[in-house]
Amino acid sequence: MASETRYSKNIKKTAYVASLIFLLAISSCKQEAKKAIETEPISFTKEGELQILRSASDSLLASLDIEIAETDYEIQTGLMYREVMEQHQGMLFIFPDVAYHSFYMKNTLIPLDLIFIDDQLRVVTIKPNAQPLDETGIPSEVPVQYVLEVNAGLSAVWGVETGDKIVYNKQ
Repeated sequence: MASETRYSKNIKKTAYVASLIFLLAISSCKQEAKKAIETEPISFTKEGELQILRSASDSLLASLDIEIAETDYEIQTGLMYREVMEQHQGMLFIFPDVAYHSFYMKNTLIPLDLIFIDDQLRVVTIKPNAQPLDETGIPSEVPVQYVLEVNAGLSAVWGVETGDKIVYNKQ
């Protein structure tokens, strides 16, 4: 009987020491406060110039500095996460082939006009005032090779119409 008591005491003592070690291990673990990830704002990088011309007269409707999106990554990212774009700036998407294209405003923070342009550099569809963060598809309606994104409302201010054309150059 005495050996059982000693045995019970040893078990209790071992359990107590193990619990103490466990608690010390847990309490000694540092729990750092979560740090906010600081990101740099994405800034505009001029990669070319673009003009929008009236189809009948070749009169200038608008002149823009443009960023060009032509790699898969650039096309998929577009103007996402941008907080601002100046009135004289835009992004020109150049696709490798003529096809139906659809855009959405996921992670896009500024309202935009989307101007769909065919392989002859003619405006074929204008989708004004695409709203920030809206994931609804914005289709080209006809096959296109280019899409120009500008600040919302500018296509109306400039008077851009179906049939107008663009010219652009890369720097």
